[in-house]
Amino acid sequence: MKQLTGTTLCLAMMSIALPALAADLSVTMHKATQDGTGEELGTITIAPASDGATLKLQLHGLPPGAHGFHIHANANCGPTLLNGIRIPAGAAGSHWDPDMSAKHAGPEGEGHLGDLPRIDVGDNGTATQTLTAPRIKDIEALKNHALIIHAGGDTYSDNPNLGGGGGRIACGVIE
Repeated sequence: MKQLTGTTLCLAMMSIALPALAADLSVTMHKATQDGTGEELGTITIAPASDGATLKLQLHGLPPGAHGFHIHANANCGPTLLNGIRIPAGAAGSHWDPDMSAKHAGPEGEGHLGDLPRIDVGDNGTATQTLTAPRIKDIEALKNHALIIHAGGDTYSDNPNLGGGGGRIACGVIE
């Protein structure tokens, strides 16, 4: 039987380990409108990290201030109808909640896994921050969902019902 050299053994181990490394995900964000997706607002890059997934924002054209930010259940940014009114990005569904917690508890709480840290948009309409989602360990599980930015800040509470930040102003499909 042929003996493996140190280099051969190292290469063999790397070929086994490399497929386990997840590639970064890039999500193009668009303005959410009653007619569907509007103008492009930038990108969000999702990467694995030892302390959870990181989300690097390179966004523009947003209203200044704090905004709720979530992963939603469906990979669809289209509008839906509610009582005859078109809801921007309504087809994204509700917050991603694979554990069926049925509660809104923030990115570090025991609620929806889709609860992400708030986005802070500067006076010039840009958000260029890097956020950490500590409970998201497998970024591949995010595929076939949507990222939503809400009109207002997030209270990380189920009370009031719009604790997640209200209307949807931006959406991107995670592919």
